[in-house]
Amino acid sequence: MIAVEDIAYVRLAAPDLDLMESCLIDFGLIRAARTETHLFMRGYGPDPVIHVTEKGELRHLGLAFKAQSRDDLARLAAEHGKPVQPRTGPGGGAVVKLTDPDGNQVEIVYGLEAAPAAPLREPIRFNPARLRVRHNEVIRLEPGPSHVMRLGHVVLHVRDLPAAQAFYSDVLGLRLSDSYYAGEPGNIMVAFLHCGLGDRFTDHHTIALVGDDRPGFDHLGFEVLDMDDLMMGNRHLKRAARWEHSWGVGRHIDGSQIFDYWRDPFGLKIEHWTDGDLVNDAYEASSTAFSPQGAADALAQWAPPFNVDFMR
Repeated sequence: MIAVEDIAYVRLAAPDLDLMESCLIDFGLIRAARTETHLFMRGYGPDPVIHVTEKGELRHLGLAFKAQSRDDLARLAAEHGKPVQPRTGPGGGAVVKLTDPDGNQVEIVYGLEAAPAAPLREPIRFNPARLRVRHNEVIRLEPGPSHVMRLGHVVLHVRDLPAAQAFYSDVLGLRLSDSYYAGEPGNIMVAFLHCGLGDRFTDHHTIALVGDDRPGFDHLGFEVLDMDDLMMGNRHLKRAARWEHSWGVGRHIDGSQIFDYWRDPFGLKIEHWTDGDLVNDAYEASSTAFSPQGAADALAQWAPPFNVDFMR
């Protein structure tokens, strides 16, 4: 077992790369590279790629995580009888390819070359009532898309939640943050997992697993610069009137992120989020009852009325 330190990118297939690129640009990503068969998108952070689309029949192919060292990559390869291969695509580096219990390709990568810096404003300093720090500074925001900084998490539907959780925990070192149960405590239906990095703090969840019988991505969670950036992105997308709004803006409970959900041209939920919780392995996991009827209250501390189609 190794302990991965973050998620890197997702990989999916779609029949129209032009349409996907147009949506992702409106959503706040940047083209990293493109060929006749592949679209590579990055954010404003250093990751050279965070979203890969292969041209083809619509399907979800897999996801990639970052190893902490080349030695970890070699150890993982030896444990599973897989080669360490040169990685193709923006950023280069090396990769070991595994398969999770639902057949998703899981790439573990190391040595990615950082992307060049992209123009970006500084995060806005807030003046809350008890801690006023912004003096003789005004806020004047430029209209346009959000600035996606990175891919922060993926939520996966899985057929067998215990088997999927065992894979991501026992092979990649992820640890349970919180969970939802259905009916009786212990009947876990959703597990939120963070990178198991000991005392180091990391996102509340890097992957969440939803136990049902429709494997594939539920949504992709992209971190944006700050709350104003999220709201400007919401305004931009609504004015563009090309893409479907799914739910938001609100604040989650597990993870605490401020969120705004949209759908890409092929129906997959894509999330803008900011201000999420950071946890380490000392975090005490909780388990909360969940039912479709109470989904809005379980998922958000505040938000507009729940969109029924959000659960599809």
